[in-house]
Amino acid sequence: MKIDVNKIPSEGLVLEENIPASELDLETDIFKFRGPLHVRAKVSKITNAVTAELNLDAVMYAECGRCLNSFDIAVEKDLKFNYHVDKSQQFIDFNPDIREEIIMGYPINPLCNPDCKGLCPKCGKNLNEGGCSCAIT
Repeated sequence: MKIDVNKIPSEGLVLEENIPASELDLETDIFKFRGPLHVRAKVSKITNAVTAELNLDAVMYAECGRCLNSFDIAVEKDLKFNYHVDKSQQFIDFNPDIREEIIMGYPINPLCNPDCKGLCPKCGKNLNEGGCSCAIT
């Protein structure tokens, strides 16, 4: 999401945009997105300062760190950015800041459920679906 600083009216600007996760380079081996990131922004400018209040919504999915099942994670963030601009700066690109905030919110060990039992270390059965016949020693 990029804005032209000179086109921000005195009453501010409201923008809405869908940004593909690939454009922000957000997908990893563990985290994938079900669709684009929906961004709503309220942007205001006072002399040489631009303030942006953003609301982000997306759905990503990950692989559970214990049972390896895929599950959805709702991404909802309210962010506020302040930018100092000078007369030579015409555009502000919010994408690097949005990307950083999303990545910082990735869970270190994603779990489908806090009580996930994981896999049997002997036979590999998903213990959330019931016990296994292994005699774990």
